[in-house]
Formats: sequence, C-alpha cells, structure tokens
Amino acid sequence: MGGKINLSSDQSLLIRGWVYKILSAPVWEAACAAGVYLGQGIDQRDGYVHLSGADQVVGTLERHFAGEGNLALIGFDPADLGPELRYEPSRGGALFAHLYAPLPTGPARAVWRLEPSPQGWLAMLE
Repeated sequence: MGGKINLSSDQSLLIRGWVYKILSAPVWEAACAAGVYLGQGIDQRDGYVHLSGADQVVGTLERHFAGEGNLALIGFDPADLGPELRYEPSRGGALFAHLYAPLPTGPARAVWRLEPSPQGWLAMLE
C-alpha cells in the first residue's frame, strides 16, 4: 500500500470522468473471487449498481458510510462498463452513474482502502 491521502481535503487521486464504487473491503474481495459484484442492499432494492463520479465520492461516503471502516473505493473507466451504464438524476438533481447489470471486477482501474479519521476519509492505494 502507498501513503495515506485525506480524501476530504485532497481529491487529486480521483480521476474526473471515472466512476467509483464504494463498498466494504471483504465484499469487494468476495466479488473479485467471483469476478463480479452483484450488488447488495440499496443496489438490489433499486435494481442497479450505484456508482459515484469523482466529485460525488466524499458526499457518498458521508451520507451512506459515516463511521464505517475497512471500505474499498474502486475506480472504473465508464467506457469499460458498456451500454448498461446510465447517468440519471438523483440527490438534488445531480447526475449519478447507475449500472443496470452486474459490476465486473476485471475492468477496475484502481482500488483504494478507506478508513475514517477525525480529519476525514483516508485513502490508501492498494
């Protein structure tokens, strides 16, 4: 693992144009073993895999993952996810990426471990 970056104050590691999935690290590891993430909780309820843009990651962490540790942040180039990826209005009318298919693990471009801290979310590249 590389050094730690505070995502709450420095989002330079996030690539604009990519989409990101946040989930528990053990769930991501299981998905990698299977080759695909089928979704859980809110994904299964809504019928698609929720993804965030670079400018939405911290808000998603704060809204849905407050206080949780041992998370994984996975970056994908949208071109690798095919036509099942759609951008639809969500929170406050912002467009969020929704994948209407299982999320393949092979196209992941980067994976970071996330941990909360008093200063914000710390990201460590794997």
